[in-house]
Amino acid sequence: MKKILIKLFTVASFIFAFIACSDDGEVRDLDVTAVRSFYEPDNGKTITLQASASATLYFEWEPARAEDSGMILYEVAFDKADGDFSEPVFVAAADNNGGSNHATFTHKQLNQIAALAGIESSQQGTLKWTVFSSKGFSPMKAEEERTLSLTRLSGLADIPDNLYITGAATENGDDLSEALVMKKLADGEFEIYTQLTEGESFKFVSATSGTPLEFSLSGEKVVVGGTSSVSKTGVYKYYLDFNIGSFTSKEVTKVSLYLNWSQMKIELPYKGYGVWEVTDHTITGLSGGENTDDRYKFRMESSEGETEWRAVNNDSKPTGNEAYYYMVEKTNVEQWTNNQVWKSPATDGWSDKTYDITFSLNPEGPYTHNLVIK
Repeated sequence: MKKILIKLFTVASFIFAFIACSDDGEVRDLDVTAVRSFYEPDNGKTITLQASASATLYFEWEPARAEDSGMILYEVAFDKADGDFSEPVFVAAADNNGGSNHATFTHKQLNQIAALAGIESSQQGTLKWTVFSSKGFSPMKAEEERTLSLTRLSGLADIPDNLYITGAATENGDDLSEALVMKKLADGEFEIYTQLTEGESFKFVSATSGTPLEFSLSGEKVVVGGTSSVSKTGVYKYYLDFNIGSFTSKEVTKVSLYLNWSQMKIELPYKGYGVWEVTDHTITGLSGGENTDDRYKFRMESSEGETEWRAVNNDSKPTGNEAYYYMVEKTNVEQWTNNQVWKSPATDGWSDKTYDITFSLNPEGPYTHNLVIK
């Protein structure tokens, strides 16, 4: 951010220097006054930061004056409670690329700034802020300083936009460029179903090239740096929430197609990359209603118990809509439920039919399945 601002105001200085020159090359006076007073937020304002992307805090101040009556640029500077702004912890341009006498910061930005000022996760601390006015160089510090009392988010200061898993324990090994992408559920929330190897390490990264942010797991927390491992080779689900700095995990031990009427389970071996699949499987031994009823869903067994995967859409026969086959996990495990799936095209029974059955929780697409009669 600071590098971006330096470039912005370097360019701005050239622009204003050009504007400041008269036709005969004489340089006009570029003096500006210091901002005299602030409007918002109130001095000493107390705020508990929220993880919502829409949570913001508005800053506004009295405009400065330029001797040439031209445009003025503003920067908002933040420092530690005992700082003097000689080396502020963070500086950002005001709204409108620095041209407005106001600025808007998201709570997540303020959380990062608070971290730079040494305020720990979930803790309350004080930031000091002020405003600098200029024509692109020789900024004038405002006559006023104010403080903010912030309670930081419990999550990490740096929340990645994207997240990947890499390391010798993963399905693609420790080549960073081959790191597996995790499914983004919301800002700061990611999950993946993947196989991990016992005795090897893995970590989470924000990018697949350069020097990405790195994270690992400690206790119930997501932490910066380090690596993690599993005590048993298997297929695992990991869910990470950077907004509160926590994670959950479970080992997935079995995925099966479940036929509602007969309650028959057809196990699908793990194929890789979040996909379970069985091919050329012939169903036998069903008769009557248990054979002809077309309703089905999926059952998942894990270290956390058994769950069901059913259609995202409502309980009705498909009409050619691909999204009908998208799946969502449910914790209530019952023989008859809403959002069960209907076989399509309908056939005269399950028995003596051969199928390719695929259940995909691959993070690069929707969670879905495919049932193909051979």
